Amino acid sequence: MKVHYSSQSNEWETPQDLFDDLDDEFHFTLDPCCTKENTKCKKYYTAEDNGLSKSWAGEIVFMNPPYGREIGKWAKKAYGEWQDGATVVCLVPSRTDTAYWHDYFMKGEIRFIRGRVKFSNSKQGAPFPSAIIIFQ
Repeated sequence: MKVHYSSQSNEWETPQDLFDDLDDEFHFTLDPCCTKENTKCKKYYTAEDNGLSKSWAGEIVFMNPPYGREIGKWAKKAYGEWQDGATVVCLVPSRTDTAYWHDYFMKGEIRFIRGRVKFSNSKQGAPFPSAIIIFQ
């Protein structure tokens, strides 16, 4: 578990109950950045598929992106796909001091999560606050 709280991993598996609550509201059709083991949707893209390079047109997307240096690319992709007609719901760290937050996430609906998300298979809450960003 130590790896989940270090820079060795930038993947945080979405808690099933959090996903289920959002899925009840949005009815997701695509998970664009997951593994085969932790996908939340029938249609999904793994790192090998490179969801950043795929169209999300016509999809209702649940996005829990890798939380490392690439997150800005995922923020830009989510915003761009929304501009092209997709609905995109993002579970992201609440890093309101970053450029990508201001450039993209602030253009969507923001739902701050009270407390810290307890990501699947971890014993404690995340070491950072989280938010749900909705582009619809």
